[in-house]
Amino acid sequence: MTTIVLADDHAVVRAGLRLVLDRADGFDVLAEAADAESAVRSVLGHKPDVLVLDLNMPGELTSLEAIPRVADVSPGTRVVVLTMQEDPEFARRALRAGAVAYVLKEAADDELVEAVRRAAAGQNYVTPRLGAALAAPPPGPPGDLTERELEVLRLIALGHTNHEIAEQLFLSVRTVETHRAHIQHKLDRTTRAELVRFALDTGLLEDT
Repeated sequence: MTTIVLADDHAVVRAGLRLVLDRADGFDVLAEAADAESAVRSVLGHKPDVLVLDLNMPGELTSLEAIPRVADVSPGTRVVVLTMQEDPEFARRALRAGAVAYVLKEAADDELVEAVRRAAAGQNYVTPRLGAALAAPPPGPPGDLTERELEVLRLIALGHTNHEIAEQLFLSVRTVETHRAHIQHKLDRTTRAELVRFALDTGLLEDT
């Protein structure tokens, strides 16, 4: 049997994924977790063959940060990332962090089973629709943001107000508000917490 820990912050999603995995032959879901920190603790306690990990979950520890920690506490556990993020850059970062598979939630039924089987066998798996994009050179800024929008997003993520951003970038407050609105629209994220999480997940703060 391939033993599994399942981590997703939505109970309904976990229930659906567990049903998919329980219906497949040879799988045993040992535990569930609702955030990255709990996922790492569950892996430490159960030492599963595979951790199925949602890429975007609440909590201080991000999923990308959790992936190498999983390798530390249970070297034999392979991480399958399950996400709604179609941007190939997210896949690159997850794979660089140590994940062996990257599956989009919209194709979770068959692809998740295939990814878990391959992960347990020591193989890699990436959702086919992202394969060509991953083989290509990395695109421009994440989320198709302009350089100015990236500057604004970094400052937002660092906790600066619109007035402070305007002063630092020599812009009017209204211009900063316009940039912020464009950022929120392009990324489909509205709250500061969501923007901070995006900045962290895409490494925008690594050089700050």
